[in-house]
Amino acid sequence: MTHLVEDERRKKLRVDFTTNIVLNMDGTEIHMQGNSKDLSLSGVYIYTKDDIPVNRKCGVEITLTGLVEPLKLRINGSTVRKEPTGIAVLFESMDLESYIHLKNIVRYNSSEPDNIY
Repeated sequence: MTHLVEDERRKKLRVDFTTNIVLNMDGTEIHMQGNSKDLSLSGVYIYTKDDIPVNRKCGVEITLTGLVEPLKLRINGSTVRKEPTGIAVLFESMDLESYIHLKNIVRYNSSEPDNIY
C-alpha cells in the first residue's frame, strides 16, 4: 500500500521555478534565492549548499515578485531528503490563499497545465 501512495504522490505535476525561499526551522530563518526543482502542490526541491537537517518540521515562505507588492506563500512542511545539491521539502499544510497561488504557479509554468490536480 505504501508503494501506491508514493507512486500517486510522484504523479503530481512539477515545475522548475526561480524565487526567494525562506525556511524557518527551530526559530532560525534560512534565506535562499535561486532555482527550485520539482515544485508541486505537495512539495519542492530547493537547490542549496546550506547544511539543512532532514526529517525536521519547517515553515516554507515562497516570495512571488513581479506584483505591485511581493506576495508571500506560507506553507508548513518537513524536510524529507537531502542531496549534495539541495533539500526536498514535503508540504503538509497551507492556507487556502497560498494553495490557490501555488496551484496557479504550477499551472502557468507547466507544459501540461490541464494535468494539475
